[in-house]
Amino acid sequence: MSYRLGVDVGGTFTDLLLINELTGETHTAKVPSTPEDSSMGVLNGIARICQESGVDVSKIGRVMHGTTVATNAVLTGKGAKVGLVTTKGYKHVLQVARSFCPGGLGGWVSFVKKPLLAPLELTIEADERMSAKGQTVTELDEAALREQLVALKQTDEVEALTICFINAYLNGAHEQRAKDIASEIFTDVPISISSDVVPEMQEYERTETTVVNSYVRPEVARYVDNLSQSLMSKMGNDLHLSILRSDGGLASARSSAESPVNLLMSGPAGGVSGAIHFCSQAGFDNILTFDMGGTSTDVALIQNAKARVRRETRVGDVTVRAPSVDVRTVGAGGGSIAFVPELTKALRVGPESAGAKPGPAAYMKGGTEPTVCDANVVLGYLPSDVQLGGAMAIDKQAAVAAVKKVADAMEITVEEAAEGIIKIANEAMFGALRLVSVEQGFDPRDFALVGFGGAGPLHANALGILTQAWPTIIPPGPGVLCAYGDATTQVRNEASRTYVKLLKNSTQEELTVALKELKEKACSTLLADGIDANAQDITFQADVRYTGQAFQLSVEFTLDELRTNGLSVLKEQFDKEHIQLFTFALEEGHEIVMIRAIATASSGELPTMPRGSAGATLEDCIIARSEIYFEGQYHPTPIYDRNKMHQSLCAHGPAIISEMDSTSVILPGYEATIDVVGNILIHPIKF
Repeated sequence: MSYRLGVDVGGTFTDLLLINELTGETHTAKVPSTPEDSSMGVLNGIARICQESGVDVSKIGRVMHGTTVATNAVLTGKGAKVGLVTTKGYKHVLQVARSFCPGGLGGWVSFVKKPLLAPLELTIEADERMSAKGQTVTELDEAALREQLVALKQTDEVEALTICFINAYLNGAHEQRAKDIASEIFTDVPISISSDVVPEMQEYERTETTVVNSYVRPEVARYVDNLSQSLMSKMGNDLHLSILRSDGGLASARSSAESPVNLLMSGPAGGVSGAIHFCSQAGFDNILTFDMGGTSTDVALIQNAKARVRRETRVGDVTVRAPSVDVRTVGAGGGSIAFVPELTKALRVGPESAGAKPGPAAYMKGGTEPTVCDANVVLGYLPSDVQLGGAMAIDKQAAVAAVKKVADAMEITVEEAAEGIIKIANEAMFGALRLVSVEQGFDPRDFALVGFGGAGPLHANALGILTQAWPTIIPPGPGVLCAYGDATTQVRNEASRTYVKLLKNSTQEELTVALKELKEKACSTLLADGIDANAQDITFQADVRYTGQAFQLSVEFTLDELRTNGLSVLKEQFDKEHIQLFTFALEEGHEIVMIRAIATASSGELPTMPRGSAGATLEDCIIARSEIYFEGQYHPTPIYDRNKMHQSLCAHGPAIISEMDSTSVILPGYEATIDVVGNILIHPIKF
């Protein structure tokens, strides 16, 4: 019997989901994250889930893992010391950047640029030059380059090396030769070249992306290698470890270690994949997702069961040219700290978080500051007689004592302070949801709202009220949904190249030849990981703009569509999206900027287990009776066991639906039903 394991490392908890690939039976576990070494939390979680499920660890054949290692390396500034080799005359490419200073007209006065990821003292210039058409203008001076590389090596500071030459996206021959020479000198240092990492135009973006790849590469490679070795020692050498990419696809451990720049948004992408998995099965293809964890909330918009993908990924002050699910993050999580500034006396929530340690006061780990989690405990939304992760008790008195700090500062009751904290957190998340919906030309009322993460189901009903997105959906295992997404998403790889040409000057035949070349490149990585060509699906994208524009939109199509409709398929799809975003489209001036091939392969369909206890009445599902505080008064509230609830039941609010990994709140005036997939569907009660 074979098992598949999904693992998601969050700021507060590490979530695990174990799936029987034959029956679809699932087991879940949550353990505290270990920020000092996230692999320890993973191994602790595997020990926990195997112990609780009774499954022999050697029966696990595949591990799919969403990781924040690359993200944390960038955010904390603890990546490798990067040496950079540029074309002669381009030494300051990172320093000059886009010559943009954030802020108003006087932004240049106060702007303090952060240290370069590849410092100038570790940057050298190679005497070489490619033309804008990819033709050699100046041959690479190998002797001079070798001499400079030896001098760079003697500094004993370079931990990763980047090579990025002008116009190498058109012809990477000089970069490849420079890499061969550097490999003879830097024998134990990873080397990244831009023509492999991101063969796209725009010199600064290409250099920055390749440098970031080098910056996080040693740390990611070390983490992946250590985790892989630890897992194989427990599960056997046949174990297959996959890492979730920023764009929601899976990559092998080997590929992840070589191109870690594609992992910067690995964590949030898992929840989006999990939400799509459950909602599309239930017939909800257009959804807004919000993943509320302990530190932050990630929101995304899904249209036609596909996540919108950005061609750039931003982490902190770093922006790289790598695809990622279009997720927006706001500093509102269960651990977000509430406070009242002495000057304004206005209640504030976040972005500072109590994190995993010491955590909210209610967790009894030493935290004393009032958090969103503590406010939920005070209001009864998170009952103190249920346990987090099946093993963590909640101390209501500690939560009350923490929130009382806010109440005393504002001279109001503890309940009023707690409700204020919750409302401010909800408004922050609502603002993020508007960014991916209203500000992109979409009406939230045309979508269903999906709440997940450890704290998401507590706030889902309230955010449904703010967005008017019904039904509000709580998928099965919402607290470990990111792990479910990791375990069920597709293996993915892509290849791209610059293709700057007006649509009217392009031919279908010429474009088809270029796309087929990219197809072979995209498929080759999956073939190297043992995935047969017949098991791969190929789609294509073109980045199109009106000539003269500084930004472009991605249009997706297949070769069959191109053969049937010709190049008009690109024009029609681009115009449709341009109207969606900007309300207008032009007749002429369409220009292709980039083309890419995307190869995907399914991880394998999983059978679904029937959910709930057949024949159980609503009364049978009650495990306790409590009360919640809502809009200024207490309401008697039953607590239901989600594992017993089935399709025939309807719970009227106020109600709390409890499960191992999360707690769902149904507010007065709303009702909850269970669909065929096991989702909780929340609607307003129709009188």
